[in-house]
Amino acid sequence: MFDKEEQSRIDTQHTGHRQDASGYDDDEPPSKPRRHPLWRKVPKKQWDDWRWQSQNAIRSVRQLRGLLPFEPEELEAIGALEAEYKLAIPPYFFSLIDVDNPNDPIRLQSVTSPLEAKSTFELEDPLEEDKDSPVPGITHRYPDRVLMVTTHVCTMYCRFCTRKRATMVRGGWDSVSRDDERMIEYVRNNPQIRDVIVSGGDPLTLPYGKLKFFLHSLRDIPHVDVIRIGTRVPTTLPQKLYDPELIDILESAEKVWIQTHFNHPREITPEVARVCKSLIRAGMPLNNHTVLMKGINDDLETMRKLMRALLKVKIRPYYLFHCDPVIGAGHFRTSIWKGLEIMEGLRGHMSGLAIPTYCVDAPHGGGKIPLLPNYLVSASDDCVVLRNYEGMLVRYQAEDKAPTTKQTANRGVSQLIQGTTTALVPPNSERMARRRQYIQDKAAAKEAACCSSESETPDEPTQDKRELLALPMVSAK
Repeated sequence: MFDKEEQSRIDTQHTGHRQDASGYDDDEPPSKPRRHPLWRKVPKKQWDDWRWQSQNAIRSVRQLRGLLPFEPEELEAIGALEAEYKLAIPPYFFSLIDVDNPNDPIRLQSVTSPLEAKSTFELEDPLEEDKDSPVPGITHRYPDRVLMVTTHVCTMYCRFCTRKRATMVRGGWDSVSRDDERMIEYVRNNPQIRDVIVSGGDPLTLPYGKLKFFLHSLRDIPHVDVIRIGTRVPTTLPQKLYDPELIDILESAEKVWIQTHFNHPREITPEVARVCKSLIRAGMPLNNHTVLMKGINDDLETMRKLMRALLKVKIRPYYLFHCDPVIGAGHFRTSIWKGLEIMEGLRGHMSGLAIPTYCVDAPHGGGKIPLLPNYLVSASDDCVVLRNYEGMLVRYQAEDKAPTTKQTANRGVSQLIQGTTTALVPPNSERMARRRQYIQDKAAAKEAACCSSESETPDEPTQDKRELLALPMVSAK
């Protein structure tokens, strides 16, 4: 579509980093965005101005056709969808797209697709938030927390958004409305509420006066301990958080936690690292929601890269959500088994800090239901048999009491239950191989140190060695 050698030269000029033929460095995040030729001459000061980014966001199919290659039938299909759901992509976020890849994961999240018209099992309000709304804008589902929809505006309209019914509203008021006041009054009048999720749309798109109204009003309610701001601004328009006035408003609310939303490692850029540092310095913890989506992050290596990238910028992975059955998002939805497969490849293989909770947000207002691979294998009155990430099976006695089960010779899991052994170890365990090597090295060093004495008698096996030799190996079959 354009001269890649020239684009690579421009990338080097802007980032100090020469990218590969695709225009991206896919080794380790943070990634480094490139600019589409349309914006290559925009001065850095302007590029870093969130107002310029917002004013120049792509908002129509007419604009898209000049920026990405489309087949004629694709253009016709997405043109027919233009009235169904808003389109808005800031130039910064668009610059993360590999324009020559129609299945690029950033493109799939942000650019209208003909597949949006082909979904079948979908709902307008899949979580039934409106049915748990005691006053307009509030969803009160859990005893000690509420969700507050403060705006219908987003910096970018994600194609998989659960709240499309709210963000399709056009127009709005910059000033505080009576409904805004009623939301605050509801929280104030319900002392069991300890945690308020300020959401939307995106609350960081609110006029500063209105944002301050919500945050300071909640701050001043004694029984509110936590104000969570659910935002995708750090992902799609981090330049907004370059503004020290916005950081000051967030910091002044004192109880604020930031709930980010990153779905792919390429979304973690130096711009993101900069705003994360600003938020952390201002005293705000950072947690992340990720949505599991087909073609975007439904493979283990991508998810591992994303979790590592989040930790690098000091964002704690919090939730991995199964994609909701919302209108137009059916093509993103994977099987539950895919999510469990990915969780199996995270737990134990990565730092515990990098492990999100995999959840289904249940229909009919059922709330978040966590899903885990099966680590509890069997149980008796005396113990449980647990499985670790390696496949090692371990007998664990939870209570300090005499055994009630009569020991009986047996095999497999039953020998753990009967108490005749304490663990079954996979034959290819790397950890056990390291242990064996360590014991051999230690024995060899000891033998070398005392080999001059001919009267030396062979050492008894160490406790480590005795325990290691006593562990049965699970058959590889």
